[in-house]
Amino acid sequence: MKVTVENKKGLNKDLKVLIDKKTINTYLEEKYDEIKRNVVLKGFRPGKVPKEVLKRQFGKAVYGEVLDKVLKDTTMKALDENKIKPAGQPKIDLKTFGEGKDLEYIISVTELPKVNIQSIENIKFDEYKVNIDPSETDKRIKEIAKNQKNFKETSEDYKASNGDLVIFDYKATVDGKDFQGSEGKNTQLELGKDLFIKGFDNNLLGVKKNDAKDIDVTLPENYPQKDLANKKAKFNCKITTVKKPSEVEVNDEFAKNLGAKDLNNLKELVTKQINDEYKNSLENLTKNEILKQLEKFKVDQIPENLIEQEIKILSQGMNEEESKKNKNKFEETAKKRIKLGLILNEFGEQNKIKVEEYEIKEEIQKQLKMMPGQEKMVMEYYQKNPSATASLRGTIYEDKILKLIKEKAKSNLKNISKAEAEKLLKSAHDHEHKHSDDHSNKDSSEKKTKSIKKTAPAKKGITTSKKPTKKKKVSKK
Repeated sequence: MKVTVENKKGLNKDLKVLIDKKTINTYLEEKYDEIKRNVVLKGFRPGKVPKEVLKRQFGKAVYGEVLDKVLKDTTMKALDENKIKPAGQPKIDLKTFGEGKDLEYIISVTELPKVNIQSIENIKFDEYKVNIDPSETDKRIKEIAKNQKNFKETSEDYKASNGDLVIFDYKATVDGKDFQGSEGKNTQLELGKDLFIKGFDNNLLGVKKNDAKDIDVTLPENYPQKDLANKKAKFNCKITTVKKPSEVEVNDEFAKNLGAKDLNNLKELVTKQINDEYKNSLENLTKNEILKQLEKFKVDQIPENLIEQEIKILSQGMNEEESKKNKNKFEETAKKRIKLGLILNEFGEQNKIKVEEYEIKEEIQKQLKMMPGQEKMVMEYYQKNPSATASLRGTIYEDKILKLIKEKAKSNLKNISKAEAEKLLKSAHDHEHKHSDDHSNKDSSEKKTKSIKKTAPAKKGITTSKKPTKKKKVSKK
């Protein structure tokens, strides 16, 4: 194989590749030997079909398959030998080809630019730890206790009021007739919530234990039995119990009912819960701070083909007029995203960061735990959508890169209060909202770093601008 680099224009290069006919013939011989071992043709014993017969039968198809294989093998080899990392798929232009001839073709490729990341250790960033005041924890536990209603029985002369729990049996009729579901035992209503039938609660205000009460109400429009919707119904109710809410005592027993070992353990769990509510958001602030500093790194040129791809993504859903109007903004945003992706990808490659299959499986398992009852649906989604798995791989890759950058850069840990955390997050939210009023400026860290997946060197795939013949797959049976 002979390779010469031609027409260097910035990041764009043409590589002229010449494969002599002897090499092509070697590939052809191997292919015919393979077919000969497996093909079954009438009149010939297995493995004994003459090569001339195979050529007449499968000649064009065999050459087409061999040509594809040679192009795949030699294209990536030519790029590797010339230390070219392609930004996107290379294009192939066949110049000379055919059985008994040398193969000559041109690889047109846009190269990824050189990225200097030597000063990564000079990056400085803030990390945050929220110190939760014990009073905040106590306040949250009191809120939990308030929602854990504890009802106690009352005396027989106690009259029910809003907030009380009334337990009763009933028998209902419409036009004097029973209907399906017209009887109920030990029905419980917390007065004031109006959760049974609209207006029913008000009729129970003032009832006492052992009272009998007739209540006339209109069945709702969405009543399950459509023929009874909006009909007037009479409920004959027998009040069995009236309970009054009492304040839940916050003690070890209360904590155990919530799954904690004791009250101290509950306080620890609640403190952690409050801290976790801020953790992810504050980690995003740190991430954005690092990304902003990475954007200052020097990248000489941004590949035009990647910019065009990114602009197409940014302008999705827009008409031609809107796209033209926002073209300059889109281009600026595209360049920033791609530049950041190039920097992150270069750092990942230099540090040999890889994503293992078990890491993807672990991430999917995390998602399954977060969606109880929908495990099968989530698994099927990833099984049927390879692009979703690829996107997950890209996210994990990005997270591993940023984690390593954090380890190499200079961290400044800040202990802050809950109030300070809220102020920080509000300020960041207001700033982001201010800069995301239009479609083109939605530059969240997630969207910026998605470019990492686009700027990675292309896999072994090629686009051919000229094909020799329409070929069929060789059948071996």
